[in-house]
Amino acid sequence: MKLKELKESLHELKPYKQYGKVTRVIGLMIESEGPQASIGDMCSILVRGREDILAEVIGFREQQVLLMPYDRIDSIAPGSLVETWNKPLEVSVGHSLIGSVIDGLGRPMEEHGAAGLKKYSTDNDPPNPMTRPRIMEPLSLGVRAVDTMLTLGKGQRVGIFAGSGVGKSTLMAMTAKNSDADINVIALIGERGREVRDFIERDLGPEGRKNSIVVVATSDKPALMRIKGALTATAVAEYFRSQGMNVNLMMDSVTRVAMAQREVGLAAGEPPTTKGYTPSVFALLPRLLERSGMSENGSMTAFYTVLVDGDDMNEPIADTVRGILDGHLVLDRKLANKGHFPAVNVLQSVSRVMNEIAGEDHKQTAERLRRLISVYESQEDLINIGAYKKGASAEVDEAVKLYPKIMAFLQQQTEESPRLEESVEAMLVQFGGGSS
Repeated sequence: MKLKELKESLHELKPYKQYGKVTRVIGLMIESEGPQASIGDMCSILVRGREDILAEVIGFREQQVLLMPYDRIDSIAPGSLVETWNKPLEVSVGHSLIGSVIDGLGRPMEEHGAAGLKKYSTDNDPPNPMTRPRIMEPLSLGVRAVDTMLTLGKGQRVGIFAGSGVGKSTLMAMTAKNSDADINVIALIGERGREVRDFIERDLGPEGRKNSIVVVATSDKPALMRIKGALTATAVAEYFRSQGMNVNLMMDSVTRVAMAQREVGLAAGEPPTTKGYTPSVFALLPRLLERSGMSENGSMTAFYTVLVDGDDMNEPIADTVRGILDGHLVLDRKLANKGHFPAVNVLQSVSRVMNEIAGEDHKQTAERLRRLISVYESQEDLINIGAYKKGASAEVDEAVKLYPKIMAFLQQQTEESPRLEESVEAMLVQFGGGSS
């Protein structure tokens, strides 16, 4: 062992252990008398007949330490010993982790011979805004509707806003398989247990999994485990970004992370505010979302799915996330009901960096298609009942003629994987009157 590593190991050694004891349990909140610990520190609660229960310090009440568990608490008894780790959670990361499935604490969920891993903190600061490079390079997702109409850049942070059952998991899987990224980190937060394996084996498949790491915290896990799943996935992506790689981080969903934080906040005694969400929710979201993006070493392009109840785009979490990110893709239930996939509504969606990274012909053609779609949809009822007379408006006539062709162009089968350059070339040839 090198001398420096030996000194670090000696520095971490404690001459004695600090213990506290459980005094009260209400719901998922555990109160203990001691030990001396800081907010965010990990603790082990010693119980008889089973492994220690991991918990985290989330606050204090008078002289009591408030803990939230990562596991079931049915074995805890009055006086159970609480041992502090004197540090926050760290996960093991490394290149041998690629292709594996891990839980919210970074532990493998299946046999996977990972070796040569390093410890990495899950709670890191976002990159310094003055050293964060600008987004200047486009990222090919292999999704034609996005690459042509809503071009994204390496290091961009995007929200995928959708109700249930409109194809967000399929869109994520297509991105994982087709994009230019070196590695994908996929966080499944609050998902049904049945859907995890469906996504990995059916949607992602062997092709998508070979360069992906999947972090899973299902809906049955305690709230803190679901929050840690999001932080762990972000930390893993940060590690590979620090290695100079281009990383895709996909989190499904940030809404369930917010719901988990609401549970923790309410249990800790925070007052409920907008729609029952506590102030800590609106403090957590920017800190979590700002960790992605560009850094001096590499890029982390992030996709955060946001569940919109009743397709309400203005509910508190959707509104907050939309204000933080660099764009949003809206999946439209009306398009999905018509069998149009991916069901991206290009009129409601925005890429805030497209003007910086797309060519002039590309931008002009995309704007023309967007205008034609808007004109057609504004007159759709009249067109469908035959009330619109051809020749009344040249722009509407053009929209009626080209709308079916445009929508067919924006549709894509899951097995298709066009490159960004191919998609833009096809758009310019079909609708721009020229080629790139």
